[in-house]
Amino acid sequence: MNLDQIAGVAHEPDGDPNGVVVLTHGAGGSRESQLLQQICDEWARRGWLAVRYNLPYRRRRPTGPPSGSAATDRAGVVEAITVCRGLTDGPLIAGGHSYGGRQTSMVVAAPEASPISVDVLTLFSYPVHPPGKPERPRTEHLPHITVPTVFTHGTSDPFGTPGEVRGAAALIAAPTEIVEITGARHDLRSRTLDVPALAVEAALRLLG
Repeated sequence: MNLDQIAGVAHEPDGDPNGVVVLTHGAGGSRESQLLQQICDEWARRGWLAVRYNLPYRRRRPTGPPSGSAATDRAGVVEAITVCRGLTDGPLIAGGHSYGGRQTSMVVAAPEASPISVDVLTLFSYPVHPPGKPERPRTEHLPHITVPTVFTHGTSDPFGTPGEVRGAAALIAAPTEIVEITGARHDLRSRTLDVPALAVEAALRLLG
């Protein structure tokens, strides 16, 4: 499969895939993030094709924060989902870490603007607000999401407390599940919990 168009890397399962998972990175990261690699490995072990890809701003330059228009990055999300939808006949799960998850959630919240279908949304370290600025919530689009959604979130993440994440999840007009990673910060690293396994299991439960 050729994923050069979306700067994607595939983690392939043994045998025919059950479906496809399409994930992207946070603002300072790339498709090479350790978290994305571990999560894609876990999905492949469960029999799914998992693709981690770079957003358009990261394709333009290898490091640094998002540059240019977030709308361009959302167009990149639509492109990646469209490309990956054609790779299997099974369900499609999409999402990402922090900024990448937020942009994916905005795409899913506006289906009239982007004719794509997603079966489950999986968000890692969703940035409920900028650190230290709870008065600037990034949740206005969440009531327009109508697909089951998983939030995997560290209890020490400065982008949102567990209570704030629960409040954000409650805005979504579909089943949600919150996977709390005790003690983890924005990178979701944990010495005691298997973060990829917990996130994948929650997504599979919502998929039903």
